[in-house]
Amino acid sequence: MKTLLLLHAFLVLSLIAHVSAAPPNVLIIMADDCTYNDLPVYGGLNAKTPNIDRLAREGLTFNKAYLAEAMCQPCRAELYSGQYPMRNGCAWNHSASLPSATSMPQHLGEAGYRVGLAGKVHVKPEESFPFEKVGGFDPSCVRNPTQAHEVSGIADFMSRDTGEAFCLVVALVDPHVPWVMGDASKYPPKKIKLPPNLADTPRTREDFGKYLAEITYMDGQVGEILAALDATGLADDTLVLFTSEQGSQFPGCKWTNWDTGLHTALIARWPDGKVPAGKRTDALVQYADVLPTLLDVAGADVPAEKFDGSSFLPVLTGKKSKHRQFAYGIHNNIPEGPPYPIRTVTDGEYRYIRNLLPHEIYIEKHLMGSRGNGALNNPYWSTWVFEAGNNPSTYNLIKRYTRRPAEEFYHTAGDAYEMTNLAGEGSLRKIRNRLSAELDRWMRAQGDPGVAQDTFEAIQAARKGEHLYGPQVAP
Repeated sequence: MKTLLLLHAFLVLSLIAHVSAAPPNVLIIMADDCTYNDLPVYGGLNAKTPNIDRLAREGLTFNKAYLAEAMCQPCRAELYSGQYPMRNGCAWNHSASLPSATSMPQHLGEAGYRVGLAGKVHVKPEESFPFEKVGGFDPSCVRNPTQAHEVSGIADFMSRDTGEAFCLVVALVDPHVPWVMGDASKYPPKKIKLPPNLADTPRTREDFGKYLAEITYMDGQVGEILAALDATGLADDTLVLFTSEQGSQFPGCKWTNWDTGLHTALIARWPDGKVPAGKRTDALVQYADVLPTLLDVAGADVPAEKFDGSSFLPVLTGKKSKHRQFAYGIHNNIPEGPPYPIRTVTDGEYRYIRNLLPHEIYIEKHLMGSRGNGALNNPYWSTWVFEAGNNPSTYNLIKRYTRRPAEEFYHTAGDAYEMTNLAGEGSLRKIRNRLSAELDRWMRAQGDPGVAQDTFEAIQAARKGEHLYGPQVAP
């Protein structure tokens, strides 16, 4: 009898252990073109985001999360595949990953997950990203206004089979241009505090207010999505990740390798103490790390050879405070304008940028151009040009954007908008050279054709103060 009781107790404990070890659900909420430090949780002075703020109070905020390319399609391909742009094949916008690329649906599917995507897709080919399509959210950022959204589709997906874990990406299209959603009257132009990388013109203030209104509109959707999760009764068994994607469609953010382009918001919530609530971490992470982390969370094998990233689960659970040593970035400017390849590396405190064609002019057609019909894509840019002749500050911002030296080097920790190029600061030469060497190593490891660009003579000339567009720098 005693033996039977012991056996029964063992079976009960085994069943409890099995249930507790069941993999969690995963809900990823993505904004679209939202500069991370325009959010209050990262120091933003204007936008109102009560739902994102609440999520941060309930979860872990990553102070130093990055993506490899500040363009919609490449950054999503990195997030879903766990590979950098050169390796998965999507190294510029409106292109495609390699047919051999695999992503969340395959890897998490093998771990027993249903994997769906609601909203903006913007990755291809479909066979590499075979998400189950979930309705209810606008699939296209080319809209005026955004289509009405509703949460019944995602609610049905999340609750459809409670015996099977789900991974759901809800990819919102706000605050991507055109800035037509939300209540811009809540952000009077004269009361807005512009960041230092934007020229202070009346039109810039007006457009920035519209952008802030879309951030608040996006935050409202975050609240509705979290409420839909709560209604399923599955919130306690779900790891929630919120990310802001790349920077906004203002100069110096999207389509750049500056920090305001590549730095992203990342907040993780996993109830019952699995992720510490109301905490922040300085651990350096990158989009390529997310998929390996989810596989680790699921208790599945993480085939390191398939990924450029690695699991930061120990950071999520508070067991470690550090993850990677460097985060990397690229930009090619195709098809958004003439080729202008850029590469960068950061250690979370300093950022090194290499412009591979520094003698060329940087042109971004969506931000700077017109279609010839009298309509400008971003009307504020023309006001910058108009005022540049009379305003040295505005002139310097235009010059910063369009004429770039071979090397840029910033102490980002003390200069969040990277306005002061320290490439010529002799006391920082060792740090600059260490990051430069690491960038060389990474480019070679990725098979980056930029390695073959004839830029090293330009870099050496810049270091000697001889480069036409570069700063006067120490040898």
